[in-house]
Amino acid sequence: MKRSMQAVGATLTAVGAIGAGLLVTAPAAGAATAGATASYNGVCGSGYKVVNSMPIGSTGTVYLTYNSATGKNCTVTIRNTTGTPTYMVAYVRNIESGADQYDEGDYRSYAGPVYVSARGACVEWGGVIGNLQAWNYGSNCGALAAKAPQKDWFAGQR
Repeated sequence: MKRSMQAVGATLTAVGAIGAGLLVTAPAAGAATAGATASYNGVCGSGYKVVNSMPIGSTGTVYLTYNSATGKNCTVTIRNTTGTPTYMVAYVRNIESGADQYDEGDYRSYAGPVYVSARGACVEWGGVIGNLQAWNYGSNCGALAAKAPQKDWFAGQR
């Protein structure tokens, strides 16, 4: 089910704070990870290109895409292997406007896509698969001039 809620960012930040001891340094965008990883499946639609991704443990990957024609970001969380429905989340938020979208539920292969307009703005995005999560706060800024974006990356158990 897709929803837009201003409070979701605070809720997800609180979830991340619970596991603050698991804070790690962000890997380089597009860095290879060990094992098979889920490939982006194109569900965001025509014109969307992958601009960033993060592994969610060894269970899957959350992808951030962008469409330069529309100025929208899209997030999708994809499992490495399909199977029994598992709790999943795909989330994206425009840091400046506070507009956000998320999709959560029990899915066999992926959660999302979810979209937010963010031309020239930084976004917060992430995903959950089962009891594992990955979040990126204030990254992928459209215009870095006069901004000091926070680029923390969190991955761990919920």
